[in-house]
Amino acid sequence: MAANNRRMSGKKGAQVGSGGQRRRGLEGKGPTPPAEMRKGHKKNRVANAKAKQAVRRPTVRGRGGKGTSELVVGRNPVLEALREGVPASTLYVQQFIDNDERVREALQVAAERGGINLMEAPRPELDRMTNGLNHQGMVLQVPPYEYAHPEDLASAAYDEGVDPLIVALDGVTDPRNLGAVVRSVSAFGGHGVVVPERRAAGMTAGAWKTSAGAAARTPVARATNLTRTLEAYKKAGITVVGLAADGEADLGELPALNGPVVIVVGSEGKGLSRLVGETCDVRVRIPMPGGAESLNAGVAAGIVLYEAARRRH
Repeated sequence: MAANNRRMSGKKGAQVGSGGQRRRGLEGKGPTPPAEMRKGHKKNRVANAKAKQAVRRPTVRGRGGKGTSELVVGRNPVLEALREGVPASTLYVQQFIDNDERVREALQVAAERGGINLMEAPRPELDRMTNGLNHQGMVLQVPPYEYAHPEDLASAAYDEGVDPLIVALDGVTDPRNLGAVVRSVSAFGGHGVVVPERRAAGMTAGAWKTSAGAAARTPVARATNLTRTLEAYKKAGITVVGLAADGEADLGELPALNGPVVIVVGSEGKGLSRLVGETCDVRVRIPMPGGAESLNAGVAAGIVLYEAARRRH
């Protein structure tokens, strides 16, 4: 009876409750993350295994060789790279990341594109991967670019029954200039771009972005030695034309643009290197009534490619 009285007592005091946990448990937790990011899910385990293999896999060299893998770091750069179609193998997202609009859109674009592993990683791991850069919890791995061989560019043109129209870059180190040249080559019906293997811009994420998608359609070949590659083109009957401010021929008076041609563009300021300049069949100048001393590689290539395309159609 005493026990019953204690149960029925109306005495006031602290009551045992849930502390609001039950109420919070009923609140929504936002959209369900993709299966690849749900810890313990089969797709998450598969994605993690593939990502680790991609990081550890050694570079395999083909006829034109491959570049090295690259990391795009930070929320805005990652989102822009995904929007522009930059090739990507893995999107690393920090655990317990502050889920803003950029993160949500990046995950959505990656899922829609397909073929991109989504991997959740702790912040210390991302710090290690990026050597302490401000990654903001997002890192995109860009796989090595597979370069064509210089011979492939001319062969593809002849297979189409047309004369090759190729651009070679000498000493151009800015990936954005490379991307701009790739875009111009694609726009004017060229057959590809040749870059030196050393001391030159390669097909990085920056070059892909500047090409505005043209890099997916226009091959880039890498030459171990640019001078020897140009000599091989000459032996194959292709005229090598170098752009130079002090060139002996005027662009409007150059009949070589009507046939198979390689247009060699040097760096802004330095122009063509001595050996490359001596290898060219002819050096041509672009008339500039405005008096500018030089043009960047993208603009110079675009002008000559336009003139070549105009004569061929």
